[in-house]
Amino acid sequence: MRRRLIQSTLAVVLVVIAVFGVSLVIVETRTISNSAQERVESEAVRLASIVDSRLFGAQQVDADVLREQVTQNRYYAVIRIPGEAPIEVGSKPSGDVISATAPGEEGETVTVQEPRSSVTREVGRTLLIIALVALLAVVAAVLLAVRQANRLASPLTDLAETAERLGSGDPRPRHKRYGVPELDRVADVLDGSAERIARMLTAERRLAADASHQLRTPLTALSMRLEEITLTDDPDTVKEEATIALTQVERLTDVVERLLTNSRDPRTGSAVTFDLDEVIQQQLAEWRPAYRSAGRAIVSSGKRHLEAVGTPGAVAQVLAALIENSLMHGGGTVALRTRVTGNQAVIEVTDEGPGVPADLGARIFERAISGRNSTGIGLAVARDLAEADGGRLEMLQTKPPVFGLFLSRTPVRKSLGGEDEPMIR
Repeated sequence: MRRRLIQSTLAVVLVVIAVFGVSLVIVETRTISNSAQERVESEAVRLASIVDSRLFGAQQVDADVLREQVTQNRYYAVIRIPGEAPIEVGSKPSGDVISATAPGEEGETVTVQEPRSSVTREVGRTLLIIALVALLAVVAAVLLAVRQANRLASPLTDLAETAERLGSGDPRPRHKRYGVPELDRVADVLDGSAERIARMLTAERRLAADASHQLRTPLTALSMRLEEITLTDDPDTVKEEATIALTQVERLTDVVERLLTNSRDPRTGSAVTFDLDEVIQQQLAEWRPAYRSAGRAIVSSGKRHLEAVGTPGAVAQVLAALIENSLMHGGGTVALRTRVTGNQAVIEVTDEGPGVPADLGARIFERAISGRNSTGIGLAVARDLAEADGGRLEMLQTKPPVFGLFLSRTPVRKSLGGEDEPMIR
């Protein structure tokens, strides 16, 4: 990457130098040539005016007099006066020359010449200056490209090493920033991922430790009951031991379910802002066939476009548990209604069934508590899921049964008329 950055920067600089350098050389060459021609023409006019003034005053005009008038002896001049021999001043140049002729008022003509080699030398000096400036620009571009390449490549190398460490099981965040917003954003994401991975590993280790401790006893008891079954031929004993083994299996299942529920870490950063409409509609679509088969209906109503903070998957599981509970134990139409109370969004689930018995009302969310033949785990798991997600699940009414899922909310989106839009489908 360093080489590519240096090559690309150098290529851009060289293209700029080629485009502007060639143009500058052409312009400077023409400027110097035009300036030399103008100097020669100005010199011819000046000498012509001197000759005119001397002829008008009847003064002598010869080479000795005019030699002192030629500027710095850099020009060769020829003065032609009618009726007299040409007067030459200076050394006649060889090769290509720049020439200019100026007429005088007394009929004389003055021709001034300058060797083109002087112009060539001036052009050469200018080209040398331009070449030096271009070389300095290339050197500066290379140094800047190397510095910029190191500034970009080194952080990328560090980020690659950080990602490799995460993949190898070392989730320690580095908290190192580089002063480049895009790279700092990647570093933020990697550090956040490292922290989440660390928490997940901690939760997994805690789950493994809890499982090792809490599953040892029921597994041992289950093994003993199975051994008793293998050692006896008495059907009554086999039936009794099998019943006890099934009880142990149910206990084991409950322990596993509780371990998995307790292993959820609400600080994992999975909570997001989501649209309750989408979760509710997904649940309606999932459960409508089951309710149709049972000759019942499931509907939704209330406010639309409510947004809540939480984990959409966890909220869907809680609603699924409530809907399944109404399908198994309730009756009539099941309704999901959304409303707002304070800074919370509430999803109420109700049906037209007989409700919850009075003796179970206060214990409905306890594990293994059920009014009919069921495990009694569903509502307990639902409440744990809601609490782990930052919300709460309550029973608002026993007859008819009304369960309320409370979630933190964000501001309600307003309709064009400025009122909350009700959700009725």
